[in-house]
Amino acid sequence: MRKELQLVRLRSHIASPALTAGFAWVNHRYLKLPPSIGILVMSLAASSLLVLLELAVPSVALYAAVAELVRQIDFQTTVMNGLLAFLLFAGSLHVDFAALRSRVAVVGAMATMGVLLSTVLVGLAMWSLAGLVGVELPLLWALVFGALISPTDPVAVLSTLKAIKVPQTLETDMAGESLFNDGVGVVVFTALLALASGGADVGAAQVAELFLLEALGGAVVGLISGYVAYRATRAIDDYPVEVLISIALAMGCYSFASALHMSGPIAVVVAGILVGNRGPKDALSDVTQRYLFGFWTLVDQILNAVLFLLIGLEVLVVRYQASILPLALTAIPVALAARFASTIVPVTLLRRRYDFVRGTVIVLVWRGLRGGISIAIALSLPETPFKAALLTATRS
Repeated sequence: MRKELQLVRLRSHIASPALTAGFAWVNHRYLKLPPSIGILVMSLAASSLLVLLELAVPSVALYAAVAELVRQIDFQTTVMNGLLAFLLFAGSLHVDFAALRSRVAVVGAMATMGVLLSTVLVGLAMWSLAGLVGVELPLLWALVFGALISPTDPVAVLSTLKAIKVPQTLETDMAGESLFNDGVGVVVFTALLALASGGADVGAAQVAELFLLEALGGAVVGLISGYVAYRATRAIDDYPVEVLISIALAMGCYSFASALHMSGPIAVVVAGILVGNRGPKDALSDVTQRYLFGFWTLVDQILNAVLFLLIGLEVLVVRYQASILPLALTAIPVALAARFASTIVPVTLLRRRYDFVRGTVIVLVWRGLRGGISIAIALSLPETPFKAALLTATRS
């Protein structure tokens, strides 16, 4: 039995890169879509075809075999403790700190006020709709869903920004919010989950303390780690060693912050911004810059492709319950409406002090993508009678 399990896991490890490479080649050769979107579309199509094949020809065992391979992939661990650190570090290396500093109020408002407002709106809407369609979903658990679905996916947003050209201020707002709002979302999710699970002792003071520990603590860990790595690279001129230092930085500061119950994503983003902006000035030679930034660009593209393949293949292991499906489908317009409201409010309040290009609200709403992070957080929910509804709504 143990050998059979090891063989299944080995097949899953081989299948993922093989499918990613195959889909990437077909997309580049024929579809011409942005790589992440093309791979996601093809993996969704392949998953749907396998589901239809099982319904049409029940005797075909192909669906069951592929689904079993997908089940061997721990999506939550793969994303939250593996891919995310590297993807966020790769994305933050290219963030212009001067531009980000000039828009700090906008990014801060979108990453805090926007997430909180969206959480409340989504939670209230899902709670009301659940009663209408006959699904039991208490208000606190509806708010938990609002917290996990409100942060936009930084991986998806940064991938999109590389495929299109937008004005500098809008690009800064999009990238900055996406890189930082997941930390706020995780804090809100953790507090609401404690309340929903029966944590009566969780109040405003505890939530504020949790936010300071997670967000500010993560930022401090990232700042210190990034500065140590910057000084280490400044002391030498050897690009293989300096690339290794950057890998150690991405893995180390994320893991260290998480071990201290601080925000690993915020830590790795701050470290990446520091190295990406200070390093080229006086620590990284031209040769090192070419190899280091080239390496992380390649890592970003490969891991993005793998992540979006996994998201598409998740369809194979999702079994929708007919009673929950109407509520899950309403989550799509609800999330979009909440995204519009949580975007237009901060933009309207800040418009007097900051310039926004025409169509900012529409673009920010359109790019309010959700992806692997929301799914990974949803999978971490404890086993409750409401988990099935929340998981189904998240994956819809």
